[in-house]
Amino acid sequence: MKSLVGFRTLVWREIYRFVSVFTQTIFPPVVSSFLYIFIFGLSLGERIETVHGFPYLVFLIPGLVMMYVIEGSYSNTSSSLFISRWANNIEELLVTPLSYFEMVLAVLIGGLVRSLVTATGVFLVSLFFVRFPIAHPLAVVYFVVLVSLSFSSVGMIVALFAEEFEHLSICTTFVITPLIFFGGVFHSIEMVPSAIKWLTVFNPMFYMINGLRYGMLGIADTPVFLSGAIVFVIFIALFSLTVYLFRIGFKLRK
Repeated sequence: MKSLVGFRTLVWREIYRFVSVFTQTIFPPVVSSFLYIFIFGLSLGERIETVHGFPYLVFLIPGLVMMYVIEGSYSNTSSSLFISRWANNIEELLVTPLSYFEMVLAVLIGGLVRSLVTATGVFLVSLFFVRFPIAHPLAVVYFVVLVSLSFSSVGMIVALFAEEFEHLSICTTFVITPLIFFGGVFHSIEMVPSAIKWLTVFNPMFYMINGLRYGMLGIADTPVFLSGAIVFVIFIALFSLTVYLFRIGFKLRK
């Protein structure tokens, strides 16, 4: 019972943390998604007839949603854990009766909730421009939840290795953002020159975006079961690594 209370308290702490500064955590992605949709979807979309039978604006929405799911979940856990390490209050968490599995899962749920709120906001913004029925709701939930938990794990791993706060943004700038853009947020793999298509095929973001696009629109550049399997394996690997690093106390104790 004590463990359950502690777990629930840690989850609520993580949620309260980003809700209390919603002007920095929720509003920016919603506003920037409006600009992406307006500039790319309306302005450039008029020059592109259709992609897989859908107007370019409709094709664009799932990619944007997944982009903000990834960025939101990573940002939430990386900043939370790094600040806890920097302020030395992580040691208070380590002496609680919570298991390492519960500690990691509670922090990941905080990242999941933030990404779900952000994704919902981005989708609601898209309704001002275009509306379409969700083709496979269960697939949408599957990919959003697993991808969010995966990058929440990435955020925690990076926060453990980081020595300065700026190191968190280095991963975003030089790894996550380029992979997202090359993963198919704004384009189909059919639009990629054949000489460099192999770069997309080996990009894990491609399968994440592709899976969500299947869930929302019912179209896919690759079999959805392949995308689902790859996303599941990535989640298990990253989550297991995060729990392992907590168990051995990697950079958690001074």
